[in-house]
Amino acid sequence: MMMSTGQNHSQDPARPDMAADTTARRNAAAETDTPACVEFANVSFSRGNTVILDNLTFDLKKGERLGLIGDIGAGKTTLLHIIVGLIKPTSGVIRVLGAPRTIEADFRAVRKRVGLVFQNADDQLFCPTVLEDVAFGPLNLGFSPGEAKSRAAATLARVGMAGFEDRVTYRLSGGEKRLIALATVLAMEPDILLLDEPFNGLDTQAAARVLNLLHTLSQSMMIVSHDQTRLPAVATRQLRLENGRVCQ
Repeated sequence: MMMSTGQNHSQDPARPDMAADTTARRNAAAETDTPACVEFANVSFSRGNTVILDNLTFDLKKGERLGLIGDIGAGKTTLLHIIVGLIKPTSGVIRVLGAPRTIEADFRAVRKRVGLVFQNADDQLFCPTVLEDVAFGPLNLGFSPGEAKSRAAATLARVGMAGFEDRVTYRLSGGEKRLIALATVLAMEPDILLLDEPFNGLDTQAAARVLNLLHTLSQSMMIVSHDQTRLPAVATRQLRLENGRVCQ
């Protein structure tokens, strides 16, 4: 269900149903026996002589929606890339979905179950049409072309983009591209979603559509965002990164 476009949700993003959903998730994640699906233990990463992450320790609980905030260059995007193995940490232990992850084979398995939505949707969309872009992930998972297209069409309907199957991707608006980029990941049915600035550059209507969609999803999430109007409405907990470390 999409938000009404006649309301200014940037001023009041936390509708009662959204607030109840976020509160329920927050309470569930607070249970001491809730398992962690991502764990960092003393993880560090340096680029040249610059320390990006410094003995970082934190976890993401199953069902939690964790907001990551911090200044530009604080290491938020780097952290997401480390989770899926696009960057290797300098030191430390990473566990994803209950298993330690150290070598490329480990992270290939992770990337089948953890979906990363890039900050720039154009980095995620490279096929001629929308349907081809969304079907690309399921094809890589081994689905037949027919199954992949069927799954892609169902996912587009889920994100409110039915009818866009034959549209040329690069001609879409920023908000439409953002939803399609999210659909490319959701079509693979991941257990965890990593979202890098999902509201960045969107107008009020498009941001409201993304916010509402996130509330309909059951996956555990890590959400990097500078948007302190919308992030608190969807995140069950927030962590601030400063100087490569967590400041709660």
